[in-house]
Amino acid sequence: MSHERFHLVLQSSRMVTPRVRQLNFRREDGKPFDYVPGQFITLHLPSQDKELRRSYSIAGIHGETTEAQIAVTYVEGGRATKLLFALQPGERVEATGPFGKFVLRDDPPGRFLLVATGTGIAPYRAMLPQLRARLQGGQHQAVLLLGVRAPDELLFGEDFMGFAQDNPAFRFIASYSRQLPEPPLAHARKGYVQEHLMELSPDPQRDIVYLCGNPEMIDAAVASLKAVGFENHNLRREKYVSSN
Repeated sequence: MSHERFHLVLQSSRMVTPRVRQLNFRREDGKPFDYVPGQFITLHLPSQDKELRRSYSIAGIHGETTEAQIAVTYVEGGRATKLLFALQPGERVEATGPFGKFVLRDDPPGRFLLVATGTGIAPYRAMLPQLRARLQGGQHQAVLLLGVRAPDELLFGEDFMGFAQDNPAFRFIASYSRQLPEPPLAHARKGYVQEHLMELSPDPQRDIVYLCGNPEMIDAAVASLKAVGFENHNLRREKYVSSN
């Protein structure tokens, strides 16, 4: 895929949680926007003193949209988020990509453990058609764990709960660190996502673990997983680092 710089034109945007805005772009040159689910794009944003470069995982469900969809968390005082939250339909930004190797591979039969915090859930949303194909083959299972603070921050939760209903080999777990939903829901757990990951008894002989989002979560999870025998070949990581 090409990594040339190109322009994206905003088609629409909306708040999908109290702190996260989804932005939907198309390429200005009319070329199709294609990517491997799990990859990201880098936006090049003008600023007074320098160009800001910010990378965002592609959140669009692959094969169901021709847009470049991203999810952006508001950062207090953040220059990039200020620009992106103010962007209006028809305005454009420069971009490069797609980049990244945080993608589903042709792994042997087993179980995928997909772990995320916040907008780290975005690449897994893009992977849903691929996951469906793997799970329908009967040789794979998947568990998706999303860590958020409270029910109103459950980004794309309806997509994953619906997917779990339609695919018996898929399970969705939401870890709420501060507040559980009312009334209690079957997918909900109180605590931190890395704790609930270990409650699934990860097995290095059959499981592949994907970790995306907060670096502290990823480091804690990797330490626990390596303590039970996981090695780098069955641990796949994408850390999100906040910048202003």
